[in-house]
Amino acid sequence: MWNFHNPVSIHAGAGSLRSLPAILEGRDCLLVTFPEARALGVVDRVRGLVGERLRGVIDEVEPNPDVQWLAPLYERVHAQWANVPCLVAVGGGSVIDTAKALMCATASGGFAELLDALADGAALPPGLHKTLIAVPTTAGTGSEVTPWATIWDQAAGRKHSLHQPWTWPQAAIIDPDLMLSLPASATLASGLDALSHALEAIWNVNRNPVSTTLAAGAARRILRVLPLLMQRLGDVALRDEMAQAALMAGLAFSNTKTALAHSLSYELTLRHGLAHGIACSFSLPLVLKMALGRDGETDAVLLGIFDADTGEAAVLRLRNFLHGLGVATDPADYGVSAPMWAAMVESASQGPRGRNFIRALA
Repeated sequence: MWNFHNPVSIHAGAGSLRSLPAILEGRDCLLVTFPEARALGVVDRVRGLVGERLRGVIDEVEPNPDVQWLAPLYERVHAQWANVPCLVAVGGGSVIDTAKALMCATASGGFAELLDALADGAALPPGLHKTLIAVPTTAGTGSEVTPWATIWDQAAGRKHSLHQPWTWPQAAIIDPDLMLSLPASATLASGLDALSHALEAIWNVNRNPVSTTLAAGAARRILRVLPLLMQRLGDVALRDEMAQAALMAGLAFSNTKTALAHSLSYELTLRHGLAHGIACSFSLPLVLKMALGRDGETDAVLLGIFDADTGEAAVLRLRNFLHGLGVATDPADYGVSAPMWAAMVESASQGPRGRNFIRALA
């Protein structure tokens, strides 16, 4: 038995940001965005669409939400705008993840209560939690159609996963026009993050026919479109195709969660400062090699994605794809020796995401 569930209402295509007022349905909102958003005209565009319904702008979000700066921001939002019911997050995964933390209400109005729940994996009690409209400016994280957010505690050397029943966005607006200003490095990292989501949803114990179909379609599209997009960053049609592929991958892993490659990535980001999209994708050929041979149907899907007759050919084509984009695939290139890598794989396999990795046939 299996089921597929995703409650996020999706509004997509060039110019789809114009659907924001209709989605808000007269509610007041706060805009959560990145520091460059004002200079890029994003804040003015949102204000022009919703007018006086925009009650405040939070534009100090940094990459990889960390408790050190998230705590005072959370307490300011819940003290100053406690009665504003909706957040509009315009940005990449860090912006949307930050908004998911901000939408959670605690009884005290303090961040410490939320942090305790994160550390314990506990559910917060029902309350006046805010709703979220997610508007990604990158094609990759999938956070706009998933309930999860990654919260970092660099000082303690920890990563927290936020997941509450209300942290699903109410709606996602996928407008490729908002992605045109994304620089090459972020375009590459986010695109490879999406590829990782797609493949991780396939070599996954929680896979189902719908998630696998979405993931395979996403992976094939990314393999075709991303190299073209890296050469034509201003091509809105290619941006739209990548956005659709990333959305498909997000929908797929919204039901499966990620697996071993993501489990490996967290330490590389935390300890080595490697950008998430690279940290979770450079190991994909190594993980693909581990996944092949464990399930015949999954093998067929993976070989089909790479138009390969053998597992060796599929691994080689994936490795060559990454090398063609300038991404090294040897852990040593990231300062990880062979013994360290073996220990990391063993440790990652025991983590919550690592345990989602496809199991060997009995």
